[in-house]
Amino acid sequence: METLQIYWWFVISLLGGLLVALLFVQGGQSLIWSERKPERKSLLVNALGRKWELTFTTLVVFGGAYFASFPLYYSTSFGGAYWLWMAILVSFILQAVSYEFRSKPGNIFGTLTYDTFLWINGCVGCVLLGVAVGMQFFGANFEVCRADILNGSSPVISKWDSTHGLDVMFDLSNLLLGFAVFFLARTLGALFFLNNVNMGTDAKGIQKIRYHILVNGTVFVLLFLAFLFALFMSDGYSRMDNGLVVKVPYKYFFNLIDLWWIGATFLIGVLMVLYGIIRSYFDKKFRRGFWWAAIGVVLTVTSLLCISGYNNTSFLPSVTHRQSSLFIDNASSSEFTLRVMAWVTVLLPLVIGYIAYVWHKMTSPKISSSELRKEDHIY
Repeated sequence: METLQIYWWFVISLLGGLLVALLFVQGGQSLIWSERKPERKSLLVNALGRKWELTFTTLVVFGGAYFASFPLYYSTSFGGAYWLWMAILVSFILQAVSYEFRSKPGNIFGTLTYDTFLWINGCVGCVLLGVAVGMQFFGANFEVCRADILNGSSPVISKWDSTHGLDVMFDLSNLLLGFAVFFLARTLGALFFLNNVNMGTDAKGIQKIRYHILVNGTVFVLLFLAFLFALFMSDGYSRMDNGLVVKVPYKYFFNLIDLWWIGATFLIGVLMVLYGIIRSYFDKKFRRGFWWAAIGVVLTVTSLLCISGYNNTSFLPSVTHRQSSLFIDNASSSEFTLRVMAWVTVLLPLVIGYIAYVWHKMTSPKISSSELRKEDHIY
């Protein structure tokens, strides 16, 4: 049972890492708002339009996997932090509607309206997803009462305070991670444009993309360092042999030290992200920085999520009712469910292979203005 719980926490962490890397779509959407040249804006939007469903699908898979493997987290977080998750959901609905209707004939709202929706999703979606992840480190105000499932008038296991997630959205530590994710997504979006959009002789457009890489990459690094400082200096929650949940100073920092293989993966991921950003800006012939940074993001985020649950660490601390804190062993599904789902993950290599094939077909050749004029479907 313990092995299955550890395995599924790794799967959840990996999906979280993939989701953050795919937020380059949202980051790119927040960048196109500043683009005044219609032809160039259309080129960037259509480059993102070929990929937006990957982010949306990964978000759904991430939520579904969480629900199946750790249902108590799903019911506690998704059911309790109502306003947080509803805001995230609405922002992604706006994204889907925008790509569907932005360039449709007879569009009564106008392209500008849907570009605004894309910008909202690019900003709000990234920040609030970062806030949701920050909640797993810095905790929330909730209480778990399993016996309440038998309460006929209100069969609710997890109870939150009256804000229902609003306090989490305005917590400074969570917002620090939220804005770090936002500027990371913008950096990845600029790196994606540099790698996948053929601007031909448009030197000004290429220069503008490199400028976005420098500015957003610099802000991201500063915010990420501030988040790491706040995280490593904060207390984590562990459970003693008698079941008592206690605070442990510098818990997450020591998790990286104790689980040295995860710490090494984290360091490699950070260095890959920095390499992708720095070389993409200074080497004018280098266009592959997106892949270095995206793979580095997957490694870094996966490592951070792993240390939030491994080594007897609460992956959703309750700051008001410490004994209600969630651990991977008290929040997971039954052994039968975890085992059956583990067999399903055998198909993951086939799914990843299919995604890689589709990605290659959709980006070969690179999108350009001449190719866009030949397309039947324009976003």
